[in-house]
Amino acid sequence: MEQQYDLVVIGSGPGGEGAAMKATKSGLSVAVVERYHDVGGGCTHWGTIPSKALRHTVSQLAEFRNNPLFLPLLMNDDPIPLAGMLRSAESVVRRQVAMRHGFYERNRVRVVHGSARFVEPNVVEVEAPGGASEKLHARAFVIASGSRPYRPANVDFAHFRICDSDTVLRLKETPSTITIYGAGVIGCEYASMFRTLGVKVNLINTREKLLSFLDDEIIDALSYHLRDQGCVIRHNEEMERIEPVEDGVVLHLKSGKRVKSDVLLWANGRTGNSQGMGLEALGVVTDDRGQIKVNDQYQTSLPHIYAVGDVIGQPALASAAYDQGRFAASHVACGSCDNRLAQDIPAGIYTTPEISSLGRTERELTAEKVPYEVGHSLFRSLARAQITGQTVGMLKLLFHRETLAILGIHCFGHQASEIIHIGQAVMSQPEGRNTINYFVNTTFNYPTMAEAYRVAALNGLNRLF
Repeated sequence: MEQQYDLVVIGSGPGGEGAAMKATKSGLSVAVVERYHDVGGGCTHWGTIPSKALRHTVSQLAEFRNNPLFLPLLMNDDPIPLAGMLRSAESVVRRQVAMRHGFYERNRVRVVHGSARFVEPNVVEVEAPGGASEKLHARAFVIASGSRPYRPANVDFAHFRICDSDTVLRLKETPSTITIYGAGVIGCEYASMFRTLGVKVNLINTREKLLSFLDDEIIDALSYHLRDQGCVIRHNEEMERIEPVEDGVVLHLKSGKRVKSDVLLWANGRTGNSQGMGLEALGVVTDDRGQIKVNDQYQTSLPHIYAVGDVIGQPALASAAYDQGRFAASHVACGSCDNRLAQDIPAGIYTTPEISSLGRTERELTAEKVPYEVGHSLFRSLARAQITGQTVGMLKLLFHRETLAILGIHCFGHQASEIIHIGQAVMSQPEGRNTINYFVNTTFNYPTMAEAYRVAALNGLNRLF
């Protein structure tokens, strides 16, 4: 059986969904290929949604334990089984899947379940799980197949004590100790989460500092709070080998150190899901991590084949992937796309406390010789933070000394990923309206966390002379 479409999208995660919805609303006929039995991609099923739902449950547990009103109800600090805590995540996943199914049905986008492989430049063959296959013809394609954890050949991921970010949430019991190899975003998030659960955490970082793309002050705050929570962090370390033993797993480091724990979580890099799609035969270029090379319009080396989301690498964020999918579909429909909106993307890191960042850091501005000033607002001084007990953290504004334009926003603390969007809205305004004066001249509800912007703006202006 063969079908003809204007656009075929491979993958139904955020990037694929963004492309499919934009294309169908532009009047194109669209089909989506999804190899998993439900739509939503890795983001919905084993990545962002389940891990953040678990984090929310863990955070609630921490608040419960720290509230003196509930102390009589807590007889001990025994770890709560991880499997039990994941039940709330399962309900969120089900609701997300049902909602996304509705999107495709209402917009008459056909979803084909199976694995897609290019057999011609304008034809993909989809093999269903049962073995049946069909060919889909299209004048354009968007590859939004996502990524998976990088698995080196010398690590035995079949062993029940060794997991990655896709399999860690399948643990039946909460371990007493865990070693996390890799201190990127995923490693830091899980280190914070497991430590909040009462698990002893060894965080092994292959680099000199944590999350070096962040502002140095935020990095220092994260390092301090992870250590204050009880995480053991080791920098500049590299794996030599991993040895499963009867009562645990031993990580041998090239420095000579040996770290033993109940479980090892491998969180060191990701690989684009580009294999097995016949891209090599078409001449579509990928790198050694399976990431597809694209231009500013998200076109691959074949102009009618686009790629978006994690499969093209950084920033590898669900929010960015959705917009990239929309822009690629716009280019298919109209021959052009406005990708300016995708340039300044806020980063949200769901440690405890969480982090969000937008724009340039002090390190970058200093290297570029940009005259800037800093405004701080410490959460412990805000009435709303005092009321909620969430006093750890700060908001940091970087702005040009002469024009007062906002150059960077960095937030560390409770709901940082929400707070950042207030500043984002102002920072994206035209020149002359994107200054910290907005925060000085605007009345905020009181008491709120948004007040941090006014406090930080005044603090920064007081530094000018």
